[in-house]
Amino acid sequence: QLQASGGGLVQAGGSLRLSCAASRSIFSFNIMGWYRQAPGKQRELVATITGGSTNYADSVKGRFTISRDGAKNTVYLQMNSLKPEDTAVYYCNGRRYLPTMNDYWGQGTQVTVSS
Repeated sequence: QLQASGGGLVQAGGSLRLSCAASRSIFSFNIMGWYRQAPGKQRELVATITGGSTNYADSVKGRFTISRDGAKNTVYLQMNSLKPEDTAVYYCNGRRYLPTMNDYWGQGTQVTVSS
């Protein structure tokens, strides 16, 4: 239901924009977000968006921006001032709370930041 794209190789200080296209309305999810997983590390939260609120991991605050376009059923992650430690596979996530809590994941897109 979720298709992530936009990853690639970029130099430190550069920018990328990730996209997460949903097969149905993004408003059918209670919350949407981006997570990332670096080699040998656990998957971690990067940013979420719900209603009019956004939330960011401390490590990306001021550099990354999550946004959405309801008409395109797409959630974006604009990543600026990228650092080598941002290198990871990025996954988009959609969560529904009813009737039971379910997480939906995109396939992941690789982001590599060279120093």
